[in-house]
Amino acid sequence: MNVRYRVELSQIERTELRALLSGGKHASRKLKRAQILLAADARASDEEIATSVGVSGSSVYRTKRRFVAPAPPNGLAGAISFARDHGRRL
Repeated sequence: MNVRYRVELSQIERTELRALLSGGKHASRKLKRAQILLAADARASDEEIATSVGVSGSSVYRTKRRFVAPAPPNGLAGAISFARDHGRRL
């Protein structure tokens, strides 16, 4: 089953993500997740997002799923900075 997650950012969330991308030093993983969420909010397809950001389609899917989940940990911050959890199944 192919589930589609629709990302809808508030104006505050968009501003936070753009500020994150516009300056300072941040982990590339965090920056790519911010780019994915902004592109998804602009209604780009998963394939377009993956190509433009330089990630796999599954990365786009996982980032969108994490943001749209019923209760993302710590809201937007949790969606873009979730750590890999090796060895534990969710």
